[in-house]
Amino acid sequence: MSDAGGESPAFEAASGSIVERSIFNNRGLVIIIFALFTTIFGWSASRLEVRASYDGMMPQSQPFIKNYLRYRDQLHGLGDAIRIDVENPSGTIYDAKYLSLLRELNDKVYLLPGVDRSFVRSIWMPIVRWTEVTEDGFAGGPVMPETFNGSAASIAALKRNIFRAGIVGSLVSKDQRSSIIFLPLLSKDANGRRLNYLELRNQLERLRNQFEAKGVKIRVIGFAELMGDLIKGVQQVLMYFAFAAIVACALIYLYTRCVRSTGVVLLCSFVAVIWQLGATRFLGLAIDPYSVLVPFLIFAIGVSHGAQKMNGILQDIGRGVHRYAAARYTFRRLFLAGLTALLADAVGFGVLGLIDIPVIRSLALSASIGVAMLILTNLILVPILLSYFGVGVKAAARSLAADSKPSAISRGFARFTSRRWAILALLICAFGTVGGGLVAQRLQIGDLDPGAPELRANSRYNEDARYMAAHYDRSNDEFAVIAHSPVAEGLVNYRSLLEMDRLEQALRTLPGVESTESAGGLARRYTAADFEGSPRWRTIDRDPAILNDAANYVADSNPDMFNSARTTGPVIAFLRDHKAATLTSVVNLVSEFQKLNNSKKLVFLMAAGNAGIEAATNIAVKEANRDMLIYVYLAVIALCFVTFRDWRAVLIAVIPLAMTSVLAEALMVILGIGVKVATLPVVALGVGIGVDYSLYLVSVLLRHLRAGCELREAYCRSLEFTGRVVALIGVTLSVAVATWYFSPIKFQADMGVLLAFMFLWNMLGALVIIPSLACFLLRPKTEVALLG
Repeated sequence: MSDAGGESPAFEAASGSIVERSIFNNRGLVIIIFALFTTIFGWSASRLEVRASYDGMMPQSQPFIKNYLRYRDQLHGLGDAIRIDVENPSGTIYDAKYLSLLRELNDKVYLLPGVDRSFVRSIWMPIVRWTEVTEDGFAGGPVMPETFNGSAASIAALKRNIFRAGIVGSLVSKDQRSSIIFLPLLSKDANGRRLNYLELRNQLERLRNQFEAKGVKIRVIGFAELMGDLIKGVQQVLMYFAFAAIVACALIYLYTRCVRSTGVVLLCSFVAVIWQLGATRFLGLAIDPYSVLVPFLIFAIGVSHGAQKMNGILQDIGRGVHRYAAARYTFRRLFLAGLTALLADAVGFGVLGLIDIPVIRSLALSASIGVAMLILTNLILVPILLSYFGVGVKAAARSLAADSKPSAISRGFARFTSRRWAILALLICAFGTVGGGLVAQRLQIGDLDPGAPELRANSRYNEDARYMAAHYDRSNDEFAVIAHSPVAEGLVNYRSLLEMDRLEQALRTLPGVESTESAGGLARRYTAADFEGSPRWRTIDRDPAILNDAANYVADSNPDMFNSARTTGPVIAFLRDHKAATLTSVVNLVSEFQKLNNSKKLVFLMAAGNAGIEAATNIAVKEANRDMLIYVYLAVIALCFVTFRDWRAVLIAVIPLAMTSVLAEALMVILGIGVKVATLPVVALGVGIGVDYSLYLVSVLLRHLRAGCELREAYCRSLEFTGRVVALIGVTLSVAVATWYFSPIKFQADMGVLLAFMFLWNMLGALVIIPSLACFLLRPKTEVALLG
């Protein structure tokens, strides 16, 4: 058993397929090409950005989103926005020092890039006004007195104006110890550049630290702040990825005890990641908090396939085959299975592109690129490098010794080739799958917890959100129905305002709705104010003059309630939370209202507001969830059939995947994880990646059966050749991704738990169910059919 250099003189270099000859007869040139592309992609990867997009989270073809995008320029404050709560820890807001600091902070955040300055609201902004009925008619003005100078008299005037404006509970907290600065955001800054959420978050963080040092308490919530926190958390997540890579390296080395082969597998997997990141940058894409997992998945898949090639070469060298010949023999045996497995991985990622949510499509494209790179790096580069470096002599001898006598673990799994053990295993799996299926029926779409479920419940962001929910009447979850009339001034008439008010009243009957607001409801209040506040006049009057007066007061005091042409305005429901059940109840009520009340002159359209957009996303995710799995399984079945050419072998490979998919959905129910943008890809990825185990194991099993081996002997040989590596990779990847559980980003922790479960169960399913099914489907008389 030699590990010397040079090619084996006994090996015929002209043998093998044209692909094999092209690769191995030009090894030096191939390595130079790989080195050149690695340098280019490495340079590109170093320039890759981490960013997020508000529009990128929306299902672009969903009707709700189409409506929102059509009218978003007329619905200020109902999209991407930030709320900054400024609290006086030592008193109320009626304090000269507090008000001075609030004004200073207001002026600074007003000038932040991407802020829609025309609609910034706080008690210091002149757009926030009060209105009052006096003996001489209406009186009003800005809430902050124009002559405010911090004196006791001007503070008393401010307090009167706050109560006149009725903003306690909206811009001023119920205990009047804090107030809100509301910042609606534009998708691009003044220079036309896409809003950088991390930069905005860092600017707000600096302001938070600066003003808290001066004696006030700052809290910040909103999509931009959330995305900024997630992007910031990506840096910590990378530490878990590094730890996962170390775990993979350690476990593979413990299996091989060979530094050279372990190093080659890890090097090629890292090369694939570099190529994937570099190609992503060349295509003008970026990494976002949802696709940050892709590089590790590419690394994990690369380790899985590379370990299979390494194991084949290790065993051949252990039998005395020269390293060059061993590399070519392994290439021949495993190239088709590896190619099919990687194509299945690509399908698992590619099907995600059918979901019309830009962040998921970006994830799908980036991951598909990575899998394409793996076809080159791990199916070609690994055997080429090992044909030069080979493996350690002791490692090869250890592999030969292990192969000469089946291990206790191999003998244990081989029991499932007997009918008694096979029936027991299949019954347990069947009962478990049925039970999991029953539990999975309770799987819900969307968020199941209040706050920002992307982060931990004890995160600063969620603590800030809980404080604001407790201290303000208006929640942070806004569901806006868009009222639109094609007629100029179409919303300023009796019928339109009445219908808007009726929708408000209907929404208030839902238990998940805390309060509502629309031009119709405000018109009632201002009409009563026009008649000395008499409750008998709290109505929408048919008289055009009275109606126009009320509409003018609405437009002056609440400019968000109408567009300039008064053809479009929102009916806003402030929700208790954005849980899936709450959003569904609102959508159902509004849908019924639309059927009964939409007309040519006035239509009600869903939806705007952060809760409205989330409701649209939930609907898109629900529609895509089952279709996505169906497409993944159809593609995997087709690829397996091309590889095995027999429906029995296809069943044996696919059934373990189906069982794991059902159990994974049941686990989501048990752990309280809903199907949403962050978790939607996991089950599909589990199928695409999990089929790798079955493809390698079944391919080798069929080869031994075709050679005339009995099922037990064929399976034992398969276990020794590739089954041990299947177990190794399953355990390695499960342990590695399980470390994500400690991530500060909760959806990444959820993905880590689900992927760890799927990696482990796909591995166990392959090792147990494949021989159990083969016991009945690959009987001796059918093995003859497989020979062709």
